[in-house]
Amino acid sequence: MPIQNFPAVLQPIIQQGFLEREFQQALRSRLGYRACADREAISVGIGETLTKTRAGLKPAVTTPLAPASNTNLDNGLTPTSWGVEQYTISINHYAATTDLNMVTSRVGIASQFLQNAYVNGEQAARSLDELARNALFNAYFGGNTRVRTTLGSAGPTISVDDIRGFQFPFLNGVQTPVSASNALTVVVGANTYTLIAAVADATNVSTTPNGISGQLTFSGNVSVSDGTAGNALVASTASVIVRPSQRASTAALAAGDTLTMGCLLDAVSKLRMNAVPEIDGVYNCYLDPVSARQLFADPDFKQLFQGATSDNHVFSQGMVNGFLGLRFVPTTEAYVQPHPSLTGLMVRRPIICGQGALIEGDFAGMAAADVAPADSIVSIVDDVAMVTREPIDRLQQIIAQSWYWIGGFCAPSDTTTNPATVPTATNAAFKRAVMVEHIG
Repeated sequence: MPIQNFPAVLQPIIQQGFLEREFQQALRSRLGYRACADREAISVGIGETLTKTRAGLKPAVTTPLAPASNTNLDNGLTPTSWGVEQYTISINHYAATTDLNMVTSRVGIASQFLQNAYVNGEQAARSLDELARNALFNAYFGGNTRVRTTLGSAGPTISVDDIRGFQFPFLNGVQTPVSASNALTVVVGANTYTLIAAVADATNVSTTPNGISGQLTFSGNVSVSDGTAGNALVASTASVIVRPSQRASTAALAAGDTLTMGCLLDAVSKLRMNAVPEIDGVYNCYLDPVSARQLFADPDFKQLFQGATSDNHVFSQGMVNGFLGLRFVPTTEAYVQPHPSLTGLMVRRPIICGQGALIEGDFAGMAAADVAPADSIVSIVDDVAMVTREPIDRLQQIIAQSWYWIGGFCAPSDTTTNPATVPTATNAAFKRAVMVEHIG
């Protein structure tokens, strides 16, 4: 580590390699959402967005070739092709810094210098994990919402709590704005309608985390009974959300709708129906401590482990590792919100993820020679850059300790996996995670 630009009085406390090691320890995230992301390097010189193309499969052939048509140059065959879909990763620049005045902090200079490095590392870890969480939930909230305001009379436009998942249906594998020529089938209340437009409200009043309230317009009138406040709207390509007692929407959750082992098994079954690959042999389940506590109180869960020895890892560790196809990852960053209509109740959201639920794009040029010259102090740890700048103020007293990351997260779609290619698959556009909503 080059330290020749630091004052001699400070050089003895900057041991070579020690600060980088401290930063790396802090970056070992205890949060977890980022762990389910597949990392890809975004090359230099290709712009700020990267579009990936995923090839689909062709349907199985179960009808034998008729001998009478096995003639001519085509042997009676009609050429078919496989479908494609695309998803885009956009990269952005995230950074933060801390200043350290060597004179005013002279008494505790060494410990404060190290503490700054630790706090920067923790901030970077938490920031990236929340970015991963937001990208994951933005996709898997999609296509599920509820009516905000009851219609006064039958009409084509209704107000909804969240328009994510309704704005951009897939057309030939590409997300394209919903329109009359790119319509989306949506169940509103008890009936099916054709969506042709989605417009966000000028003032966002959504109660869903990161939600976008807005107006949905259909090709025909929506009845008052279907357009009643609280009724669920579910797009034909909606992500799967599991709720206790088969509740239709977040607003329909009631006291007593707690997390059960049955909910988690339903989520696992949906992932397996879609042939979602596991992460090192199991699916990751991210949940907060209250959700975990409810699971341990579930009668089915307790009965399964009835008679277990006192040293059983399920109880001695308080969490389950590899249990029933799930790896439980406790987190304090899970989305928790007040119930939309019932005072005193909270809605909690564990999410079960398979491999490829997230893609993380890390810009390959973060540590390039022209960005981090040979005499600079820049360390790349877990794809995050730690920067220590020597004093350049007039009195040469203030050191800047910073971090930055250039990259982005996205949740890739799986529209080409459908019942025609995988008979048990669902029609969800995003299949590699399943959210569970419950009261807690």
